Amino acid sequence: EQILTWTLGRSVGQSECDAANTLAEISSLATEYSALLFRVAFSILRHASDAEDVVQETFLRVLKHRKKLASVENTRVWLIRIAWNLALDRKRRLRAIPLVEEAEEILGNRASGETSAEITLGAAEECARILRMIDKLPCKEHEVLRLSAIEELATSEIAAILQTSESSVRSCLFRARQRLRERLEAEEEGRQP
Repeated sequence: EQILTWTLGRSVGQSECDAANTLAEISSLATEYSALLFRVAFSILRHASDAEDVVQETFLRVLKHRKKLASVENTRVWLIRIAWNLALDRKRRLRAIPLVEEAEEILGNRASGETSAEITLGAAEECARILRMIDKLPCKEHEVLRLSAIEELATSEIAAILQTSESSVRSCLFRARQRLRERLEAEEEGRQP
């Protein structure tokens, strides 16, 4: 909120009342959508600090383009699209995350009260294995699968975020699930003696 206040205070030609209203509106959006945007960014980046940076950058972008805010039809989809694109850009710039770091990050973000370390580690390793398999899917398929399965977005929301048709999303999602299932089954068959 301090960053928003400082940035708004520097805006040329904006009255104190307008600045206060804008700050209240963006603060309200941050309160409502920060957790969702963090999950979206984390599902791509798998590092909490990088995901937090993406959430902050998302709201700085909103602030920069605050005049568009009134004309946005679906604020949730608009914010997810911004965070999604920022996370993808950041991921392109970052190196690939080794499995050990990935599992540690997953462990760090899980509640650890009622499960043993061995069970938690096994779950983290399984989650990391499935996320790696999702990453190996063709680009469109893994994007659609992440948004659907991990973020639990509706087909219409995914279509808006990826700027494509709902039927394209449904068929891509079908192919992604089928391909992932085949890869998981093939890997499972390879493990059995």
